[in-house]
Amino acid sequence: MARKIICLSILLSVFLMYFSPIAQAASGDDEDKTGFIMHHIKDSHEWHFATIGHTHISLPLPVIIYSSDRGFEIYSSSNFVDPETHTFGREHNGYFIDDHDKLRATEEGRSFVDLSITKNVAMLFLVLGVTLYLILTATKQYKRNPNRAPKGIASFLEPIILFVRDEIALPNIGPKYKKFTPYLLTLFFFIWFGNLLGLLPGAANLTGNIAVTVTLAMITFFVTNFNGNKAYWKHVVATPGVPLPLLLIIVPVEIIGLFTKPFALTVRLFVAITAGHIVILSFIGLIFVFESYAVGFASTMMVVFINLIELLVATIQAYVFTLFSAMYIGAAVADHGHDH
Repeated sequence: MARKIICLSILLSVFLMYFSPIAQAASGDDEDKTGFIMHHIKDSHEWHFATIGHTHISLPLPVIIYSSDRGFEIYSSSNFVDPETHTFGREHNGYFIDDHDKLRATEEGRSFVDLSITKNVAMLFLVLGVTLYLILTATKQYKRNPNRAPKGIASFLEPIILFVRDEIALPNIGPKYKKFTPYLLTLFFFIWFGNLLGLLPGAANLTGNIAVTVTLAMITFFVTNFNGNKAYWKHVVATPGVPLPLLLIIVPVEIIGLFTKPFALTVRLFVAITAGHIVILSFIGLIFVFESYAVGFASTMMVVFINLIELLVATIQAYVFTLFSAMYIGAAVADHGHDH
């Protein structure tokens, strides 16, 4: 086992040193060595995979702009890349992308809406595509052979689907679990696949983007509160058995609690995924900061170990987000017989 880990560490070291864009950035000047971490977990208008020598392997993404005077405009992000420095900053048709990867107008005060397909948006489509492909493929297999044991993708997904249904939805939502099981399954698989694909070299940090986690949390917020029954809202706006003077304190707390739940969902997933990426990038950066084979070997072994932990974290975070969503929904639709 130790030999396998050492061999894997050496192979990963060679891969990072020669093919990884992270390694290339960290091996630059002092400013790059300290700033490359945030650069590689942020969103971007291009998808940079690797740098081999002086050749940058990137996927240009569509820059979509809407303004009242010009209407819709679509450009390739490569139009905004300086051919000499291979960085954004080149002006094109009155626009440029600054050092922080923000689209700007060269004319001061000009307003427009940036609807570009950025790296995280492209990753979002990829995760949706993978999720739909796996689920629809499994569905077709069940329809073809409904009375046979599942095979292939269906055999892989079935125990996960049963686990979400029987261990998350049913215990936490109760008799009405069937109505919300499809949503919980969609939530689990989307977060899980997003977490796993985000660990691949050159992948985008989708679930480490707070805009994505906010959106997922707000969907749970709306599903929960739109399905809340009379007893649920009575506990929020007029808690039974509480004296009137205390209601002046309890009701604001309950209302605030409605919003702290999606906030907790947002921060938990965002921090867990982003922290893991930062730790991995930090260990990779140590190799090129110290320029030592000993540090490189130790750092690479740590990267391998942390990547294995991240595989577990990716699954746990999908489970936790789905579990808490089920608990919030369950509290909103539960029958409070003791109130009658």
